Amino acid sequence: MFPSDFTDGKDSIEINGLVWMGSFDFMRQQIIDKIESGFKCIKLKIGAIDFAEELNLIKSIRKEFSAKDIEIRVDANGAFPVNEALEKLKLLSEFNLHSIEQPIKQGQWEQMAELCKKSPLHIALDEELIRVVDIKEKKKLLEIIRPQYIILKPSLLGGFKASEEWIGLAEKNNIGWWVTSALESNIGLNAIAQWTYTLKNKMPQGLGTGQLYLNNFISPLHINNGKLNYRPQISWNFSNFFD
Repeated sequence: MFPSDFTDGKDSIEINGLVWMGSFDFMRQQIIDKIESGFKCIKLKIGAIDFAEELNLIKSIRKEFSAKDIEIRVDANGAFPVNEALEKLKLLSEFNLHSIEQPIKQGQWEQMAELCKKSPLHIALDEELIRVVDIKEKKKLLEIIRPQYIILKPSLLGGFKASEEWIGLAEKNNIGWWVTSALESNIGLNAIAQWTYTLKNKMPQGLGTGQLYLNNFISPLHINNGKLNYRPQISWNFSNFFD
């Protein structure tokens, strides 16, 4: 779809290793596995267990790995109450994290703007962008909230063109961005990965969700040492779906 050095197998896309919410031990084991697999950036879903336990988990990582060794992103999925969010962001910032996605629920523009202004930890908008389709409304959202980053999920934002509108507006406002898949199968992930490579964004992208499936299409996509590769010599295989 988007021929490039990526689809030719000459280059790869650095991605973050995704750590799903769960018990302390479950999350810790995922983190160990990701680091041993060569990831230099990990993303932790937080908000499912006791916040003190989550802080202890992040603290245990930082005892072994500095920010130079491992970049840590966290995603709250809107889990923090507005009146507690700033204090929690201050506590999280003590561990040299890269950023936090969506600390409070979407739709609270004024409260989110206040957090982005006061937080010592960079904030990335995710769910906040979904269902905002008019370009004037997109511009208004970014100008009011002024986040440090936005996260683009093409499948949920209206496709590649709509995502590129967000990118253009973000760059005009000095807002960083990266691309994340949204639980597509390897077919959707393939299209998103090819498009993402053409954007030439060197930040780790969120394109590792295809690993979550036990039953997926066999494709040229392959993760090695924390990077997504395209192996043109590997053919697509749909046989197990159409027997």
